[in-house]
Amino acid sequence: MKIKTVIILCVSIVFTVCALFGMAFYIDRAPPKSEKAERYGFLTLLPPFVAILLAFVTKETVSSLFVGVLVGEFMISSKSLNIAGGFINSYLALCTQIIKTMADQWNSGIILQSLLIGGVIQLVAKMGGAKALAEALAKFANTPRKGQLITEFLGLCVFFDDYANSLIVGPMMRPVLDKLRVSREKLAFVVDATAAPVAGIAIISTWIGLEVSLIADAFKVIGKEVNGFGIFLQTIPFRFYNILILIFVAMTAITLREFGPMKEAEKRARKNIKKEEAKSLENNQRFEDVQPVEGIKLTVWNAIIPIGTLILGALVAFYYNGYTAIMGGEDKDLINFMTRSPLSPKGIFEALANSDSSVALFQAALVASIVSVIMAYCQKIKFDDAISEWVNGMKTIVITGVILLLAWSLGDIIKELGTADYLVGILKNSIPKFILPTLIFIISAIISFATGTSYGTMGILMPLTIPLAWAIHADMNYVIICTSGVLSGSIFGDHCSPISDTTILSSMGSSCDHISHVQTQIYYSLYIAIITIFVCYIPAGFGIYWYITIPVAIIVMYGGLRIFGEKIENGVEGEEEITEEDAPKEIKIELEQKSEGLLDKEKKSTNSLKI
Repeated sequence: MKIKTVIILCVSIVFTVCALFGMAFYIDRAPPKSEKAERYGFLTLLPPFVAILLAFVTKETVSSLFVGVLVGEFMISSKSLNIAGGFINSYLALCTQIIKTMADQWNSGIILQSLLIGGVIQLVAKMGGAKALAEALAKFANTPRKGQLITEFLGLCVFFDDYANSLIVGPMMRPVLDKLRVSREKLAFVVDATAAPVAGIAIISTWIGLEVSLIADAFKVIGKEVNGFGIFLQTIPFRFYNILILIFVAMTAITLREFGPMKEAEKRARKNIKKEEAKSLENNQRFEDVQPVEGIKLTVWNAIIPIGTLILGALVAFYYNGYTAIMGGEDKDLINFMTRSPLSPKGIFEALANSDSSVALFQAALVASIVSVIMAYCQKIKFDDAISEWVNGMKTIVITGVILLLAWSLGDIIKELGTADYLVGILKNSIPKFILPTLIFIISAIISFATGTSYGTMGILMPLTIPLAWAIHADMNYVIICTSGVLSGSIFGDHCSPISDTTILSSMGSSCDHISHVQTQIYYSLYIAIITIFVCYIPAGFGIYWYITIPVAIIVMYGGLRIFGEKIENGVEGEEEITEEDAPKEIKIELEQKSEGLLDKEKKSTNSLKI
């Protein structure tokens, strides 16, 4: 065994050295002052490719992202064929990059609010709120079908922010679906599918400001002053992926049909067989081990009040943060309007559109934390014990913070290498009119998947898409369809990507292994994306309206689910018997005990017959 390990280690070192030398040689040949896409060429795809490939092969996220970042830093640091010096410089640059990423206000806000929400979840569990809520919801969600539908409904209710959705709905519904033997993979999929896809089309959300501003700025390039919000509203019927994935979640819940790896995950869950999890988010399993304090009264208010404070506090914080940003800005007309009508529908929209979600969510999470600690103290949990549990809850989120930092660092490096420009450059040539919406959707998906950010993808492609669409066909409806391709494709790619922050947070909130979540979800996402392309965007390129394509897509989606899917029954009745070979250790012991009991009964009956 030791010899095998040594051989593998030696081969890995030789391969790494050869790969580093090859990269340095390729980069060194490029003209010194050439553009990034020309200088690095196809190597710009290497950092995200390495990170994604290693994540799937090793089933370990942190080291995979670390290697991806290191590869990118080596490419940037490479100035000659001296790979030893380049490697040392790349390591130093990696350390600097991570510190820089952590120092960013947006990033630190997201990590801090995630930590605080982890503390709130821990206190809710210690006060018995999670258990009481699970028991209350179990009265309505008494089958896997109802449980999944209620989870989707709650996801739709937390429409205003994708991060908040992932961190609220997952922990809230996890004990309920565990009791119903619905897999963690399915829970993570439902949570993820109701996060960015919902926030991306909600007219009041933390996404709306970015989307509206990008649309308005891109139209200025072609010399048109438009109402960005009005254009955004017109894109909603053409956001085919967002709409279809939400319908698909309900469809799988109602029919109980699954396919691909999700089918196997659901079968294991129904049989109560635990899959041996990878270690990418193992610390999140601590959430499920938290038991209420002995003797505390179980009441749903111990969950509703802290979580309700978080949700309402977030909405208030979003509004106030955006309002103060507007009043401190330079847009005199908007300032005058907000002074006259601060609580009008438009005033609320403008405030939310100008808010900083990372700051607002942190403020809301801090208020919810204070409320939770006070509630715990009032229910005879010692103050220092309440603070200790709150800190313990934050500890479970530390690994998520590490993953987010590495994912953000990889995104910055990808931007530095010009990966998006390279992809756009090789894919945008020779575009016929009817295929442009589809091509934009695909390009957006590829960039978003490779970079792990829908925000960044929208920012890169929107200024290119609208002028290109207008140049090919100067029709507003056509440009709106192409615009929806950017918005919808960005969310699809982000939804699939293992390095996406929302995918990571959905795994964490559901206490599902991250790689298992990605592997089970990607089949469903690709299935919906294929239908989106062939049934929706290609016909839309020919001028067929959405109210025709969406019903047809739903029929095709259902037909495919009937053909490829297998119905997973509600309970364990009627399912295949679990053999000792297939069962895990705990179930083997149970089977052995049952066998011994049956043998004892047989012996007794035999003795009685003899008598």
